[in-house]
Amino acid sequence: MTKKKYHIETDLSHFAENRDDYHGAVVPPIFQNSLFTFPNWDAIETAFDNPVDHNIYTRGRNPTVFMVEQKIALLAGGEKSKLFASGMAAITAGIMHFVKPGDHIITIKNVYGPTNNLLNGYLRKKMNVDTSFVGGELLSDFENEIRENTTLIYLESPSSAVFSLQDISSICQLAKSKGIKVMLDNSWASPMFQKPLAMGVDLEMHSCSKYLGGHSDIVAGVLIGNTELINAIQQEEYVLLGAKMAPMEAWLLLRSLRTLPMRMETHQKNAYLVAYFLNAHPAIKLLRFPGLESFPQYELGKQQMTGYGGLMSFTLNTDDLDQIKAFVNTLDIFKIGVSWGGHESLVYAPAISYLKELSPKQFKEMGISLGDIRISVGLENPQDLIDDLGNALKRISSIEY
Repeated sequence: MTKKKYHIETDLSHFAENRDDYHGAVVPPIFQNSLFTFPNWDAIETAFDNPVDHNIYTRGRNPTVFMVEQKIALLAGGEKSKLFASGMAAITAGIMHFVKPGDHIITIKNVYGPTNNLLNGYLRKKMNVDTSFVGGELLSDFENEIRENTTLIYLESPSSAVFSLQDISSICQLAKSKGIKVMLDNSWASPMFQKPLAMGVDLEMHSCSKYLGGHSDIVAGVLIGNTELINAIQQEEYVLLGAKMAPMEAWLLLRSLRTLPMRMETHQKNAYLVAYFLNAHPAIKLLRFPGLESFPQYELGKQQMTGYGGLMSFTLNTDDLDQIKAFVNTLDIFKIGVSWGGHESLVYAPAISYLKELSPKQFKEMGISLGDIRISVGLENPQDLIDDLGNALKRISSIEY
């Protein structure tokens, strides 16, 4: 398709798809091959001079994968993107690109659990990279922790479990004044509802297993930034760590991107209806959803985001583990599962895994408790979801109805 100034819905359906190259097929083929051959010595030698722009071996570049990378870069407002075999592969590659032994990172206390383990465990032990964990709601939280060896500020806005926000633009201005890079996990909002690169972030990350994939049938991650940065990551961490994106998964992601705008609008609509119900329910002590005016950082959210995803959490009005388990087990439509962002509605209690991944001190510092429940609001009928939650909340016996 000739590149014009189309709306994003049109670009996600057609951009980067050169249908003349594959017989006019409306759905591109899957280039399910490990290597690519060349007609002569000079041709392959030329390709090795610039491997990031040539298909030589699928561990480096593949036509199906590259097609999807172009769409995601356009969607996020970046120059280039690189797909990985998982979100954690993308996170690890991005962070490791910015640090060396002895460096210092600043991140938030309630960052995604495996990211916390990478920073607080693996990199600290293996590379002597120190990390400071801050609240993140104030600019001074970051400013006060900057050291001479600080090379990276890692953000996640909204954050895991409690969905707190960071002032992305202000943090990026601070970081740039100190020569520090900023990386941000933007999985919660998706590129449909938040554009971190436009706010000064150097490297944007997504778990494509979530909204970008949207069907709970792929595991993938992506990094987005300027061409120079993404090319450097591709030649170093991407190739050397070997966490390549498979052509089949890329093809499924291509399918998913075509419906992303419509899916995100439905996730948002359903999430609002569910949030209004939960916010008024006597069995709910606290609801955390950035789209509600009662959310402490609502105004900041309006400045940084144009919409809201379907992931939220709430605290049940009980600390009785039997009642908490009964609530979760009574749900019918909301299935128990660890991920989110798919078409289906899911429920999860962070305490199930976080207490296994984190120390009691780290768990407490994240601001979550035993009675905290996370739900991912899917694409089902919203009244069915509300009725399902309402029925399960009857198991909280300390509440009078």
